[in-house]
Amino acid sequence: MASLDPVLDKDGVQLTVEDAVATVTLANPAKRNAQSPALWRALTEAGKALPGSVRVVVLRGEGKSFSAGLDRQAFTPEGFDGEPSFLDLARGSDADLDAEIAAYQEAFTWWRRADIISIAAVQGHAIGAGFQLALACDLRVVAEDVQFAMRETSLGLVPDLTGTHPLTGLVGYARALEICATGRFVHAAEAERIGLANLVVPGDELDGAVRDLTAALLAAPRDAVIETKALLQGASDRTYEQQRSAERAAQGRRLRDLAGISD
Repeated sequence: MASLDPVLDKDGVQLTVEDAVATVTLANPAKRNAQSPALWRALTEAGKALPGSVRVVVLRGEGKSFSAGLDRQAFTPEGFDGEPSFLDLARGSDADLDAEIAAYQEAFTWWRRADIISIAAVQGHAIGAGFQLALACDLRVVAEDVQFAMRETSLGLVPDLTGTHPLTGLVGYARALEICATGRFVHAAEAERIGLANLVVPGDELDGAVRDLTAALLAAPRDAVIETKALLQGASDRTYEQQRSAERAAQGRRLRDLAGISD
């Protein structure tokens, strides 16, 4: 992709847009793209800044690691400049703590919007919050050196950045529990085998593989992709008969649209 002026460039997050493709880059390789509340706010802002023309969003990290997870400075008494430390948050009310975590989660929710398909291009470490950010995307293309791990439980915490739902959906309850409770690494071959990764490629082929997948996704008409994504997203919550009905309704809308017939 050609060099473009960023739509957003702040707090370790860059957003560029070229026609129907947006690229969100974690841009603090010196800290292995460690995450902070400021970065989460910037990610939320990136989602809000997407033009309506965007169909595919690519999430990538600069440097050797996609994201090494939460910046450990969050657990120090001083925390981050201008931010309440996590220790201060723990001393607050339940309502205040819930609201703060909900705000953090906003950075992880918009990637599954019905009108876009999101692809995480993951290399190196994707630990904790980094793992959950990769899980927030619809699809994951990973390099052969990828190392996923959910380390929150090992630190006495729980994964709270929306990662538990997609992880369980991808690998099942028992495997998700084992991965989270042990905090172990999941490498590329296993990630592909258990459904965490859609595709594994050599590191120097990662960008090209993402470009090829993006082109394939853009080849289909946008409305058909949106309807199909909605069908698949809701399938696990519907009975077989309800899914049949949803398919009929969606196909009816598509046929009327193709025929130029308004509802």
